[in-house]
Amino acid sequence: MIQLQHVNFEYKGSAFGSIRDLSLSVRQGEVILLCGASGSGKTTILRLINGLIPHFYNGTLSGEVTVCGKVIAQTGLHELAGIVGTVFQNPRSQFFSVDTDGEIVFGPENIGLAPDEILRRKAQVVQEMDLQPLLQRSLFQLSGGEKQKIACASVAALFPEVILLDEPSSNLDWKAIGELRRIIGQWKAQGKTILISEHRLWYINALADRVLYLKDGAISQEWRGDDFFSLDPETFRRLQLRPATIARSFLNTQKEPVEAMPSTDPITLHDYYFCYEQTQHLFRRHLSPHDTKEPLALSIPSLTLPYGRVIGLIGHNGAGKSTFLRCICGLEKRCPGRITLGGQTIRGKHALSACYLVMQDVNHQLFTDSVLSEVLLSMDSPDPERAGEILTSLGLQDYAETHPMALSGGQKQRVAIASAIAANASILLFDEPTSGLDYIHMCAVASLLSALSAQGKTILVSTHDPELLTLCADEIVQLDHGQLAAQYPLDDTSLPRLKAFFEGSCS
Repeated sequence: MIQLQHVNFEYKGSAFGSIRDLSLSVRQGEVILLCGASGSGKTTILRLINGLIPHFYNGTLSGEVTVCGKVIAQTGLHELAGIVGTVFQNPRSQFFSVDTDGEIVFGPENIGLAPDEILRRKAQVVQEMDLQPLLQRSLFQLSGGEKQKIACASVAALFPEVILLDEPSSNLDWKAIGELRRIIGQWKAQGKTILISEHRLWYINALADRVLYLKDGAISQEWRGDDFFSLDPETFRRLQLRPATIARSFLNTQKEPVEAMPSTDPITLHDYYFCYEQTQHLFRRHLSPHDTKEPLALSIPSLTLPYGRVIGLIGHNGAGKSTFLRCICGLEKRCPGRITLGGQTIRGKHALSACYLVMQDVNHQLFTDSVLSEVLLSMDSPDPERAGEILTSLGLQDYAETHPMALSGGQKQRVAIASAIAANASILLFDEPTSGLDYIHMCAVASLLSALSAQGKTILVSTHDPELLTLCADEIVQLDHGQLAAQYPLDDTSLPRLKAFFEGSCS
């Protein structure tokens, strides 16, 4: 089905993600898990199979790649569309429509299928993936996880023989990951050939036929699926992989104690109401729950947060986490919310100077032509030495002069985090900062968040990673349908409560 024979590839202008003398044979109907650190070559292998290399990404290529008997280098991308389907890490990069229905049917329409067949495929995919609640919605109003589900549906509607998934769970909550697992199981039962590049591993247990561990652009180790998921936790730590089971995700409970800032008042958030519906009542700058009959995407009258701590923000996809962070930092101008910080009240555009947000889609906040310049841009007074220290702490020192858009998704995420650290803001907001990050860099982010809180920064981090929370969070805030559902300090006594939330989410 898929053959890579002595393939070498190096991206033009960068050695990151290069492949060295790699040979791989994939049988029809196999499910292959590609794992390993960021930059080990996982995504490059997928690009070789779907034709983005060499037809889109420039570089030096040798060896031969064939899929379903077609030599990729000699086959146009349009010819591969109905054979190989790809779900990218950032779903926005593959959207062509502005609404969910249009996106699902775009592929079948583009290859010229009859209208009846297009509608039949749409109905089948919607039913299989339980997408009815997402129909007739604007793509711009979906959460990151919901966008990922639509991306999966748009690929599935093409009925491809080969499906490639590049970090498909990176923006999904655990319930959505469970749904993704079910869909992959359906594809496997249909005889699809599936390759999955992932850092989160637990949901692929019992699905993967083989597991390939990549290191420095080569296949370093290989296991049968059952043998891999039977490895002991110490082996996973040695390989710098995330836990293979849900239970192991809660084992990292040792974090550095951080003393509360002396004689410092807590931070209070007031009147965080917001609605995405553009009705005549919402053209006012300030919104209250009485201004509209439309359901509010966010309704938090008051919330008190401890100063100088790491607060984990949890909730299902669409619970309002990203909306809340955007409102806090002043990006949503129609939200009337205000912050009481150090005896002062901050609202509107003034919140932009007190807060710094690392967005879920970091492509929106990468502006310069080098990683170092990106970090310097966030500083009030550029300090190259300090910027270098920040890059080193995040493992980015070798990419200081690299263009940010030439990096992987995980590396871009770290660049945005570096910019947040460099900014002189009292409140740092992180929206899924570890999506797409491997285990070692997730741990590095956790250490940095703890260190920042020790410096007096208040950290609010939205995440679906329990590993991150157990490593650095001091308090948990849970949202549900835009409202405060729970708030509690995270310690040994409350850890079972956090565990129950995640385990219940994927059941």
